[in-house]
Amino acid sequence: MTEIKLVPPFAGTDFIGFKEALAFKESKGDYFVVNTFGYLGKYQFGMSTLELMGVHNDQQFLQDPVLQEKVFQINIARNKWILRRDIKRFVGKHIRGIEITESGMLAAAHLAGAGNVKRYLRSFGKKDVMDDYGTNIANYLKEFSGYDISSIEAVKNPSI
Repeated sequence: MTEIKLVPPFAGTDFIGFKEALAFKESKGDYFVVNTFGYLGKYQFGMSTLELMGVHNDQQFLQDPVLQEKVFQINIARNKWILRRDIKRFVGKHIRGIEITESGMLAAAHLAGAGNVKRYLRSFGKKDVMDDYGTNIANYLKEFSGYDISSIEAVKNPSI
């Protein structure tokens, strides 16, 4: 039997393409899904991140695609602020054979948190983090490189 590999629909290499590819990886783009670890929605947010963004009702979040999109935008802006110095320092460099890009860094921050991305970069790949499904920072750095997400503004303390 031949294995079928799911490929996300190609939505371009700008911010829309980036967020749709990330959503496909996280949930196949399903706003209403909850995974086996309790992560919610199209972008698979945990409650601790949602609360940081000003969302306190998981069911309301899960049933509101517009809110999910707003939270994604806010979280990316926040991660870009946290990683701003590392973006300047590491973009264009190679770590363990992977070219470091801004889009890869922000995708990896979505997966593992901006602090873990900083540790990965500053240890030159020695301190990698893996999620419960076996995906690590290096995977996301590689898979999500090459998107033009320069339109994302870095914001220090964004909230809903």
